[in-house]
Amino acid sequence: MTAPPDAPDAPDAFTAYRPRLRPEVLVSDTLLHGADTVHLIKDTGSGQSFKVGTKEHFLISRMDGERSLGEIGAEYARVYGRRLAAANWRQLLGMLGKRGLLEGSPAAAPPPAPAEPRTLLRGSLRLVADADATTGRLHRAIGWALSPWCMVPLLVLAVVMEAVLAWHAGELVSAAWDLFKNPVLLTAAATLLWLSTALHELAHGVVARHYGGHVSEIGLRWRLPVVIMYCTVDNFLYLSARRHRIATAVAGAVMNLLFLLPFFAVWLYAPVDDATRGALSGLLFLGSVQGLSMLVPLPPLDGYKIFAQLAGATELAASSRAYLRLAVRRDPSARAYPRRARTAYTAYGVGVPLVLGALVAAVVAIVHHLLTTG
Repeated sequence: MTAPPDAPDAPDAFTAYRPRLRPEVLVSDTLLHGADTVHLIKDTGSGQSFKVGTKEHFLISRMDGERSLGEIGAEYARVYGRRLAAANWRQLLGMLGKRGLLEGSPAAAPPPAPAEPRTLLRGSLRLVADADATTGRLHRAIGWALSPWCMVPLLVLAVVMEAVLAWHAGELVSAAWDLFKNPVLLTAAATLLWLSTALHELAHGVVARHYGGHVSEIGLRWRLPVVIMYCTVDNFLYLSARRHRIATAVAGAVMNLLFLLPFFAVWLYAPVDDATRGALSGLLFLGSVQGLSMLVPLPPLDGYKIFAQLAGATELAASSRAYLRLAVRRDPSARAYPRRARTAYTAYGVGVPLVLGALVAAVVAIVHHLLTTG
C-alpha cells in the first residue's frame, strides 16, 4: 500500500490509488445526532473517535484496498449526482492520514490517559491484566446459556417471578423494611446484592464478547462508602447489529433478575420459617429494585443505552432537549429535523417524565404502605 499521490498534475495516478483503512478502524451504523445523521469512526489503536456525515461515510466505508478512488468516485457520482474534485479527495485523505486511519500513514499515538488520583475515598483498580481474555474464558464456559433454547425459558421465568412478586408487593415491602432493622440479615443481603452487581458487570462483558465485542477493563471503582465492579466494553457502539448492542446493554439487568431465581424458588415452594421467609422477601424486593432500576432511561444507566439504540441515536438526551425546546417555542428550525429524529426525540422526551412519574408514584405507595401497616 502506497501513500496517495500528491502531484496535482497526475490525475491518472491519483484516481488509481486504492486506499485502505487500518484493520483497527471501526465504523458505526447510521446514528441520529441532533438534526443530522452521522456515523462514528474509532481508531482502537489510539482510542480516538470522531463523527462524519453520510457522504463522508459513503466514501470512507468503501476504502477497502480493492476499489480505486476513481471507482469510489464513480459510485458517489451515481448516488449523489456530482463528482468529487481532486481537492476534495486530498482534503478527505489528508484528514484520514493525519488521524492515522489509512494504511501507509503513521499511526496516531494514543492520548495520554488521564491519571485518576487513587485515594482512600475514591479511585479505581484493575482486577485482571487482560480483561478480554478473561471474558473470553467466561464465554467459553457459559456461552451456551446465551442460546435462545436456554435464554428464552430463563427470561420467561424472570418475568413470571416479577409478576408474582408484584402480586405480593405489600409483603415484600414490609419485609424489606424489617430487613433494615436487622444488621446481620441486612449485611448478608447487601453481600448478595453486591455479588449480583459484580455478575451484572461481567454479564455485559460476556454478552459483548459473544457478539464480537472487546472488553478493555474489569476492575473495582470506589466512591466510599460505595464500592462497585466495572466492565468496560470499548467497542459497544460498533457491534455489528443493533440487536447485539441492545442485548449487551440489557444483559446486566437480566443477570440481576436471574440471580434472584433460586431465592425465589425457595421463597415460593420451600417450607421455611417466618424469619427466613421474611429475609428472602426483603432480598427479592431489593434485588428486583436493583435490577429494574438499571432499565430507567436516564444516563448513564443501561436503560438509556437501550433506548438510544432503539432510537438509533447518539447523545440522545442532549439532542432531545434541544429539539423539544425548539418544538415548544414553535421555532421553524424544528422542522429541519428529519421525521425519524422528531419521533425519537419526542418519544424520549415524553417517555422519561412518564417513567419518573411512575417511580414517584411507586415510592409514594411504598411509604403509604409502611405508614399504614406499621
